[in-house]
Amino acid sequence: MLQVGLSLPRSPGGADGGFPMAEPAEGDNTGTGQEVFSSSPVTIMITSEADTWDIDAASCLGCGQFVDWDRMPDPEQQAHIPRDILSKPPKELKKLAREGYWAASRALRAQVYHQLIQQVACRLVTPDALVYRDVASRLFGMLSVSSHPLPEFLEGCSMPTYCLNLEGVTALKKILICVGNLFPDITYSPILPSLVALLLHYSEDEAQCFENISRLIASNAPHTSYIDQSFLAHQASCMTFGDLANKHCPAAHKLIASTSENVFEVYSEWLSWLFHDLPFNYAIRVFDVYLLEGQKVLYRIALALLKQYRLSATSAELEGTDIKADLQAFVQNIAEHVTVDKLLERAFGIRLFSRKEIWLLQMANRKALMERGITMVQSRQSFHLAVDMQNFSSSIVTAQEMRIVWSWIPERFSLFPPLLLFSTSEDGCSLQRFYTCCEGYEPTVLLIKTTEGEVCGAFLSSDWSERKKNGATSGFFGTGECFVFTVHPETERYEWVFIKKPELAKAVPRSRQRSPSPSPASLLGSSPDGRSTSSNRLTVPMLQRKGRLSPFLAIRHFLLPSKTASMFMSGSREGIVIGGGGGQALSLDANLLWGRTEHCETFDNPPLCQENFKVQLLEVWGFQNA
Repeated sequence: MLQVGLSLPRSPGGADGGFPMAEPAEGDNTGTGQEVFSSSPVTIMITSEADTWDIDAASCLGCGQFVDWDRMPDPEQQAHIPRDILSKPPKELKKLAREGYWAASRALRAQVYHQLIQQVACRLVTPDALVYRDVASRLFGMLSVSSHPLPEFLEGCSMPTYCLNLEGVTALKKILICVGNLFPDITYSPILPSLVALLLHYSEDEAQCFENISRLIASNAPHTSYIDQSFLAHQASCMTFGDLANKHCPAAHKLIASTSENVFEVYSEWLSWLFHDLPFNYAIRVFDVYLLEGQKVLYRIALALLKQYRLSATSAELEGTDIKADLQAFVQNIAEHVTVDKLLERAFGIRLFSRKEIWLLQMANRKALMERGITMVQSRQSFHLAVDMQNFSSSIVTAQEMRIVWSWIPERFSLFPPLLLFSTSEDGCSLQRFYTCCEGYEPTVLLIKTTEGEVCGAFLSSDWSERKKNGATSGFFGTGECFVFTVHPETERYEWVFIKKPELAKAVPRSRQRSPSPSPASLLGSSPDGRSTSSNRLTVPMLQRKGRLSPFLAIRHFLLPSKTASMFMSGSREGIVIGGGGGQALSLDANLLWGRTEHCETFDNPPLCQENFKVQLLEVWGFQNA
């Protein structure tokens, strides 16, 4: 048997000038022992030192050979395995996985994992167990002396070992080296070590584990993926999670935005919560459903963790704390707060967009990152705050207030710093000047300060030039990404009603998808109190230009039961209107001096300030595309 050891280059950081390997803590039973891959090459070579790995070039039969059973959190109960379990329809298998059926039997879980992965659609030429044996034999088993760096895509990544024994850790590293050898296009994949470690628990040998992870890597199923393989793809998924957290966890998002200097940096750890910080008996249940349902289920569970974190934390408690580290500690100790069954129950109670819609959002985020200069081949890049606290200057909001507003904006836009497009203090109170300054920018943020000191505004997803597409007739345009908000005296956001209540847009005949909308000109009507005096109707225009608009919040994607629930923004020579149906969330006259705010059906908002107000200052901010 070969004796193979890990030789690490010296670094000035350690006490003895070395770069020590992390060892499992004594008495650790959480299954989260881990190592960190340094940026320097890590080599495998023949050695006679005592702390070596034992590698048997031959296949070892029997699942569990790689597991340190003394460190496993709980012995798994063996249960009777029905012979027809794997022939059940996908819907029933999903239900069984969600309920933890696999946890009753190690043998069942191993069998299910292998069969499910074998059914994953993947590229025609995908390395299998035979390829692994050949490559591993060539790399590790034939040469008297060999040196093999760990793949560059693991630079700076941590490696949870999930209760693997020394043989398991050795197998993990061998598999990762072979993945790097056979998948040269992978440039960044921090989740990969965790998935390999979990699969090793239920693999007959290294070769089977390698074949299964290769199929997940090579998956080509439409609108889905299992493993991000570049920094670009990884950051796009982090941005997508930020978008979903913004929509589905508003209380947690608001808490994080008010206490953290960089919200995006916090959300960039979302995959690490699941496959690094969660203890083994939680992580493996996540893996159960992940194999059946893909990456969408990871978003669900991470959102459920975020919601649970909000229940156990307050702004006062988090004042001055490192929220990123606090969230990590919370997830590591999740058993103190919620059982794994309850966590999954809450996760599957969250209404998400479809897998295709989430995939489209990821593609939009990838495009924004590419505009920022991120490429497929680079490994990592640091992101700076879009709102520069030192240099940001507004006559209406502070830098901290603007940072909170920026945190509400879809991630693909909030990457870019704010750019002042229009200000009544500099450009005057002219609606025509407002249009001239704002046209060509998409999206924009409108800020209003009243003479009473109240501050409110709106995020507007579409270019104001869209108003011209209806000719002489005014019409509504925009998408469901529009929202209105207040900053002072209270900070609150009000989104499109269908985001909060998506069920309202279902079970409606398609013939009713296109509903006529009240004319915005009539909403600006001549009655003294600003209420509509006309029942004129017109058709909401088909949306819109392609490009950076939301791929899933255009009104054409919804079956809308209401005639007035998709009135986002409108402009004419008489003024502008934001939100409609039973009232206007915001309306401003042609002089940008007087306005009105009411409850409206589109955003289901209360009045954003005094119902009839006078404008003291108005600003419009765009996004500086670096």
